[in-house]
Amino acid sequence: MIKKNDKGFALVLSLVLLLAMSLMGGALVITASSDHSSNNSSDEYQQTFYVAETALLEAQKSLMDQMIGPINRDSGFRDYTARSVPINQVDAVDGTRLDSNLTPCVRSFKNIDSSAGSDFRVVEYVRDQSFWNIIGPIIENDQVGGILGSDEEILRERAKLQTFRFEYLSTLVGTETFSGSGTSLKKSATNTQRRGAAYRLYGCGIMGSVDRPQILVPLETIVILAY
Repeated sequence: MIKKNDKGFALVLSLVLLLAMSLMGGALVITASSDHSSNNSSDEYQQTFYVAETALLEAQKSLMDQMIGPINRDSGFRDYTARSVPINQVDAVDGTRLDSNLTPCVRSFKNIDSSAGSDFRVVEYVRDQSFWNIIGPIIENDQVGGILGSDEEILRERAKLQTFRFEYLSTLVGTETFSGSGTSLKKSATNTQRRGAAYRLYGCGIMGSVDRPQILVPLETIVILAY
């Protein structure tokens, strides 16, 4: 015997269960979407960090080219006759002082005094460089390209990497002594303290525009180059 009060109970129960399952499904979709977005952001930040490290390497390479001479593209050897000690001499960017037209990269370093009248000078300031110009020839190499996959995948990777840019600046901060190390056939060879020029390098990895970056990773380090 069916009671009158029980009529329609199965329908109500079904609707309640359907609503609960819909809410659970929606929550799963939101969670999965959030995790995917978080993973993408983490990957983009990690890539930007690598670009910032590249900026520091490029700054160090530039100093070495000045200190021990640039590499001759024809012979593959360094031109030691063109070497010189890099010194602070540049206080202009595109014809303006450092306190004008600064990018978010330079402003992110709190130990750079870019205020009006500051005597802060740099050896060089290189801005708005494409990361793709460095990594592109490697990726488009036939052997590497075969590892990456199809032409379509390479095109996607190119489009992604072309959104990354970098800039760097270096400044001479003084002289330092350091101990050289190594071996020699000469019995009289010993490790002695030598003097070198200490440079502070600033580098930024940038995703997006250098003026309005989506992600910006600033790094700095100190290198000592022997005279």
